Amino acid sequence: MAGITTRYVTENELNNEMSIEELSRHTPALDILLTDKTKRDQARRRLKKGYNFSKKQVFALIPKQTAGRKKEGAVSNTPDTTQEVEPEEGTVNVEKEVEVIAKALSGMASNASAGLSRLTRLQRELKALGASKKIISATFIPDITCSANKIQKENRLLRENEGIYYPDNFSLESVKERLDSYVVSNIPDKQALADVMIMLCIRPGEIKDLHIFNGNVTGYGKNRDQQDIPRVFRSLEKNEEWAKQLLIWIQEAISSRQLRDPGKPGVLWFNTFLKKDEFL
Repeated sequence: MAGITTRYVTENELNNEMSIEELSRHTPALDILLTDKTKRDQARRRLKKGYNFSKKQVFALIPKQTAGRKKEGAVSNTPDTTQEVEPEEGTVNVEKEVEVIAKALSGMASNASAGLSRLTRLQRELKALGASKKIISATFIPDITCSANKIQKENRLLRENEGIYYPDNFSLESVKERLDSYVVSNIPDKQALADVMIMLCIRPGEIKDLHIFNGNVTGYGKNRDQQDIPRVFRSLEKNEEWAKQLLIWIQEAISSRQLRDPGKPGVLWFNTFLKKDEFL
């Protein structure tokens, strides 16, 4: 689909001045990411119209499917042993191709921690596409994992040494007192928005899509563009029904523009509110 294509072209710096031979090296990776005819057709259109690739270049990147290619979700009666034998000359070793892609993705990151995050996302996408464990294991790069863990440990020690200052207004006791006192028939303010975010431990961008039901929560940002598996309900407010009412209260205020949606991603606008009232 167009989103996958755009991200792949950007991350791998593809352009219409590249040779057919250079572009064809990316075919195995796109073959894994584009799992059915619809996605492949959409990707071809995106390459033609969005990036001005020629027809020949487009089909070098995304060739027509052969009759032997499995359809998405299809199960063959013959056991899949293609990864258990040595590839014949001229055939593609999928594991090697995935390993090359993984190293390229992590290598373009600003540091090992960001590189590990890219690898985790790649593993998640491969798993969603039904890739084998052997292929997914090709994305594990021990050096990146080791370096990322070292960075995280150093950052954790730094935070412990510096300490974290929480204004009294945002202590858990203060937040809980306000949660108990809110009247959902009134119009909420940004303080109420902040309290509900703290209650559910979420980011500003997640609050409009979150849903609480039967002890579960869906709509977290990390689940976007993939199957939204419900998570167990965890909240500062233990009464699920009251927590749900507070969340809906804020969501309805945003949708009716009683609480204005700034239309900007990230937390900069919200931090401005916190600093203005000397919370930060």
